[in-house]
Amino acid sequence: MKTSFCNILLLFFCLLGISVKAQEPVVLSLDSAINYAIRHNKTLINSRYSVDKSSQKIKEAISSGLPQMNVTMDYTNYLGAEASIQFSELAPPTTFKFNPTSNLQATVSQLLFNGDYYMGIQLSKLAKKLTEQSYLKDESDVKEQTIQAYYIVLANERILNIIKENKANAQTIYEKTTNLANAGILEETDAKKLSIMVTTVDNQIKSTERQLELGYNLLRLQLGLDPGQSIKLASTLDEISQHYILHISPADTFNIENNLDYKLICMQGRLAKKNIDFQKANFLPTLAAYYSYTEKIQKSIFDLSPKNVLGLTLKIPVFSGGQRYSQLKQAKIDYDISENTRKLVSQQLTIQERQMRYNYQNLFEQYLNQKANREIAKEVLEKMNLKYQQGVVSTLELTSANSEYLNAETSFTSVMLQLLNAELALRKTNNKF
Repeated sequence: MKTSFCNILLLFFCLLGISVKAQEPVVLSLDSAINYAIRHNKTLINSRYSVDKSSQKIKEAISSGLPQMNVTMDYTNYLGAEASIQFSELAPPTTFKFNPTSNLQATVSQLLFNGDYYMGIQLSKLAKKLTEQSYLKDESDVKEQTIQAYYIVLANERILNIIKENKANAQTIYEKTTNLANAGILEETDAKKLSIMVTTVDNQIKSTERQLELGYNLLRLQLGLDPGQSIKLASTLDEISQHYILHISPADTFNIENNLDYKLICMQGRLAKKNIDFQKANFLPTLAAYYSYTEKIQKSIFDLSPKNVLGLTLKIPVFSGGQRYSQLKQAKIDYDISENTRKLVSQQLTIQERQMRYNYQNLFEQYLNQKANREIAKEVLEKMNLKYQQGVVSTLELTSANSEYLNAETSFTSVMLQLLNAELALRKTNNKF
């Protein structure tokens, strides 16, 4: 009994340990978050399944031209049916019954030549490359979305920490003012005005916390995590901005050959061109060989069919009412459309990349301006706090300086986030993650 109780207690602590371990947050730097998303994102998992399926499609296309073997077994019972044969008018008719028959037949066939078959294999291989290219495009999208979600969380955390620090400072000033008002040194209206400032900051905290949770949910979705899984980010927004804004500038040249969207369009064009050859192959003949062996398990009285049969089948397409010709013309039109689309996408991507570069430069200038503005607003607020404690400035001036500082910090973080996303868009366009 004591042993059973010890075992139950041990099992309880083991389950408790597992539960505690499951609740531990996942600690992720920016790079590890990207790698985690590549492994666990549901969209990418489906894309990898599509690549595996395309490999099986190639095997399916090849196997259709390999030797095919079928075994057939049949049994026929004529239910006592009879037949009579009279060889001459003078001779009496001969009557015989249809005996049950049963055959075991094995047939082997081999395709010798078929244009559709060989072109179908090439199309399947090209389709696999297209699927692989689509996977790379999906992977690029997941990387971008994961990084953007990571940025959003860091930006909201930064704003939340600043607002909390500001609230602690405002709360201290409010308590000192309240004590002075109670002592009759200051007016009660000063304390009331500061209480409004504290309430405003508190509301900003609650709003930012909700935005932060929304950002975490978006990041969990990209990472393929459960909604309740806790996440802790190891990278900071300042570290990332130092790396991607101050030390790295976007490339001066744009090589469209590196763009994944352009590669995907080119691959679709190759597939359309190969489809023309596939339609041309429909005009070629088909040659196949077959061998059949039949074992008579139960024979009829008159059995004239041979056991072994060897033959060739040649199928020559002669006339299809213009169907094959129309299919060939459609394939050529599809290829012309793909070429025109490729040129259009090339122009669009070039213009888009230039516009991204202009946006980046504009945002970088705003970033420098907001950075200076934030430092000035912070310095002004610190001086206002000292002057207020000395009774030099009014409560209204202190509240105004505090609002300007919070707005400056929020604007600076917002511009930093926009600048990081603009730099990210340039990297994605050039496929330089």
